[in-house]
Amino acid sequence: MEYKYLNNIKYPDDLRQLPVEALPDVCSELRDDIVKELSVNPGHLASSLGVTELTVALHYVYNTPEDRIVWDVGHQAYGHKLLTGRREVFYTNRKLNGLHPFPCPQESVYDTFTCGHASNSISAALGMAVANNRNNRHVVAVIGDGSMSGGLAFEGLNNASSSPNDLLIILNDNNMSIDRSVGGMKQYLLALNTNESYNRWRNNVAQWMNNHGLMDDNRKKTVIRLGNALKAALSSQQNIFEGMNIRYFGPVDGHNVKELVRVLRHLKDMKGPKLLHIHTIKGKGYEPAEKAATIWHAPGKFDPKTGERIKEDASNKPPKYQDVFGDTLVELALQNDKIVGVTPAMPTGCSMNKLMELMPARTFDVGIAEGHAVTFSGGMAKEGLMPFCNIYSAFAQRAYDNIIHDVAIERLNMVLCFDRAGIVGEDGATHHGAFDMAALRPVPNLTICAPMNEHELRKMMYTAQLPDQGPVVIRYPRGRGVLVNWNCPLEKIPVGKGRKLTDGKDVAILSIGHIGNNVTTAIERLKTEMPDVSIAHYDMRYLKPIDEDILAEVGRNFKYVITIEDGVRSGGLGSAVLEYFADNGYAPRVTRLGMPTESFVEHGTVAELQHLAGMDADAVVCTVKEFYGRGE
Repeated sequence: MEYKYLNNIKYPDDLRQLPVEALPDVCSELRDDIVKELSVNPGHLASSLGVTELTVALHYVYNTPEDRIVWDVGHQAYGHKLLTGRREVFYTNRKLNGLHPFPCPQESVYDTFTCGHASNSISAALGMAVANNRNNRHVVAVIGDGSMSGGLAFEGLNNASSSPNDLLIILNDNNMSIDRSVGGMKQYLLALNTNESYNRWRNNVAQWMNNHGLMDDNRKKTVIRLGNALKAALSSQQNIFEGMNIRYFGPVDGHNVKELVRVLRHLKDMKGPKLLHIHTIKGKGYEPAEKAATIWHAPGKFDPKTGERIKEDASNKPPKYQDVFGDTLVELALQNDKIVGVTPAMPTGCSMNKLMELMPARTFDVGIAEGHAVTFSGGMAKEGLMPFCNIYSAFAQRAYDNIIHDVAIERLNMVLCFDRAGIVGEDGATHHGAFDMAALRPVPNLTICAPMNEHELRKMMYTAQLPDQGPVVIRYPRGRGVLVNWNCPLEKIPVGKGRKLTDGKDVAILSIGHIGNNVTTAIERLKTEMPDVSIAHYDMRYLKPIDEDILAEVGRNFKYVITIEDGVRSGGLGSAVLEYFADNGYAPRVTRLGMPTESFVEHGTVAELQHLAGMDADAVVCTVKEFYGRGE
């Protein structure tokens, strides 16, 4: 499509050639381009629409990429990508070998830091600001109000208040979660604090005091506190940032691009750490997204004119694992009044909203705070409740110490459900649930299991909430299961026991979790392609405790063994099998299939990535053929 301005903007240098009066039209065109592109190439829509004006203003005022902009979570960075040389290839976003789903320093010099997970921007930007004190490079961190609930954000704030730096933190508040007064005094304080003459006078006074030996670090902090106290007295307000000696400005209308430019220009060369608080609307400029920002966070394909989402017909398809979790949790909670649900800001994504709607008093959304979610659950477990704490596997990496220190050591009775375990697809390296099995298998007192289908998930959830099970980890993938008729009776399964699905005598394949369905597909193919080879398939169910009866049977009877898991090859199921064989004198030939540890798996569809990683049905078939020298 022809745009008056956007077609002539390839890099921010082009944007900076325009008069400030043209910027509202640039924002309108950029927002329109995002909507049209994402309507056919799905991605994260509402967040990027909400920061369109901020994105334009930042690249207009700051000399990027020399100046650094650090985004917190790349959901909001699509406009940034379009303005930094990637508009012509944006249609490849989130596709195999295409643009990365989130800002990626390996992709562009304008992408300053990896930002797939929340709350890291302040810490990273502070490190850059301290490192760049000598060369006058400006550093800006852009963080949303949701990410501010993460503990890492507050650790960064605390350090920023005590380290010499000129960092600017922009708080993008799109949910009114930090409530400030409105009216004349607020506008007066904003105008005063961003007024060039005022700040020149303030800096001159500080310089005079410094030259006369009246300004050391302690006195500087005292003066800042005095200034903040004066502001608080005038406005009858105080906030946490001023209490941490970080100068606060705002709130500002985040959709007034000219005003944002004015404010950023005045803050740009101001010394010391400072925070600019802007108010935005998630999904701004596209009415359907403004009305239902959660749905339009990642809406899939849609008609940009009508706002009608294009949904697949799922009437005869298996359900998503997350929905089986949500429905089963409700069913269990109706039977067991000790059950409570905990989620770190993902009630819809993990389907805990089902319990939240029915039993709001027994469901807790703790915000983007995975470590807290685990320890909070541990506290409830200590007092006799049965928490189901659901965290995306990749995000659970942030709670590793909490799982060990606050749950496993005391062997607390609670359930950790790791959604999005294994390869997740288009969200890429920052979101694949690759490491949970390898990281948690050595931890004492944990039980770790993974269902091959929806029935198994329901049974594992039921078994985990029975008395005195200790902490149980249940991992399952993103997307659909394999059973249209997914409902089944809730019944206990033996902990630490697998099941033989297919009998055989030549090759044994040991799988854990949903990826075992790839083995089922491969065995059906091999019945035709290698009818003379008999293959046994074991669904191990539990990684810990592992079924040693199965391992002994396999070690005694098979010359060739394949292990396959939807996680890294090292440290998980394959390693556990090799360790058992080595400890017990078995020496079959073992090939481990799974995600590599030599490199991160990037982005693409699940099928594409499993094929590249060598863990799909094709890989199983090829491995069996290689055992017998029949590989292509």
